Amino acid sequence: MSDPIKNRYEFVILFDVENGNPNGDPDAGNMPRLDPETGYGLVTDVCLKRKIRNFVETAKEDEPGYRIYIKDGVPLNTSDNAGFLCAGIEGAAAMKPEDLKKAIKKREDNGVDVDHQVKEFMCGNFYDIRTFGAVMTTMVKGNLNCGQIRGPVQLGFARSIDPIVPQEITITRVAITTEADAEKKGTEMGRKYIVPYALYRCEGYVSANLARKVTGFSEGDLKLLWQAILNMFENDHSAARGKMAVRELIVFQHDSELGCAPAWKLFDTVTVARKPDVISPRAYGDYSVAVDEAALPAGVTCKRMG
Repeated sequence: MSDPIKNRYEFVILFDVENGNPNGDPDAGNMPRLDPETGYGLVTDVCLKRKIRNFVETAKEDEPGYRIYIKDGVPLNTSDNAGFLCAGIEGAAAMKPEDLKKAIKKREDNGVDVDHQVKEFMCGNFYDIRTFGAVMTTMVKGNLNCGQIRGPVQLGFARSIDPIVPQEITITRVAITTEADAEKKGTEMGRKYIVPYALYRCEGYVSANLARKVTGFSEGDLKLLWQAILNMFENDHSAARGKMAVRELIVFQHDSELGCAPAWKLFDTVTVARKPDVISPRAYGDYSVAVDEAALPAGVTCKRMG
């Protein structure tokens, strides 16, 4: 594995949606998520991490060191078992907690550091564990410290720059489910929810300290992260999500592991505002984006990508 990163980073992602639902809320009939007090749109960190995982999986196709731990259709226990197998314990996920603890103790009595070996295997093989961390239930069951790995990369919720007005669109459906329904009517009515247009801002963090002490997140991993963020919607298009695109990625790099300034000071240098003559934004060009690089603290540099 490559050496861990040595610099702390913060970053801002600007992405937009046109005539789509960027993140449906299952508690509200899959309507676009929003803050009910302010009307601002929301996209969860979990949603964005899923897009990043999907891009890495597509780009790397399970290349060694770049497998994805949290993926559709693959039980976590399968991956957990592989981690324990590297430490000489077979079928760990199926064991009762007391039996797993006995098996771990037996290996440790033979001089095997099970906790360290399992952590090294999981971080070394799974990109999303190395990046975002993970809670691995089989390891927790065995009372191993590596059951909860804190990843160096964290994302907040994305929030729209302006309040959004979700629209409920009625559609006709010619795909009839049953023969009885087909005899009664030729079409059915359906609904879908869209946001006509919204620009979202998400803020994130990369800890070089956690990369060094916990997961080994490297410069190569960081480069792949930036690539995945910039392209996270490019291989994930669907009719439900409409037209979505990352418009800009703004990265702040500190010249040290622990950083040179609080994150909020860096985020405050980024301003995104609707242009004065625009009443109802319908395109990215309706906004102006600026970074006050003159206000950046000493030891911090800014790079804009997109």
